[in-house]
Amino acid sequence: MALEYYYGTGRRKTASARVRLYPGETGFVVNGKPADEFFSRPQDLRDASEPLAATEKLGQFRVSVVVAGGGVTGQAGAVRLGVARALLVADPELKAVLREGGFLTRDARAKERKKAGLKRARKAPQYTKR
Repeated sequence: MALEYYYGTGRRKTASARVRLYPGETGFVVNGKPADEFFSRPQDLRDASEPLAATEKLGQFRVSVVVAGGGVTGQAGAVRLGVARALLVADPELKAVLREGGFLTRDARAKERKKAGLKRARKAPQYTKR
């Protein structure tokens, strides 16, 4: 029995999420756990489900996510992008709403690499006169 689902991939910082939306069912599962259990902070849970709320599709899909890498907030951002992309596959007419909410834009901000001779990416050692 092949279940029909809509797929979307999301990335944020070093986190990567693979999202599947199953129509006609309800639930939100991340790495085998309920989303409210996986995302302990309410803000992260809200971020992850925001595209569904903005398009008023909250009870129309069962969301199944496999996310890896990064921290919890980065993973929430990756899930958000993946859900938005999967919704776009499910219904291309939602593109204007998703674009207006900023859900389809990949957040490219990431940690800057450490430079030689510095303590961090930009912090220099303290200057000593003598």
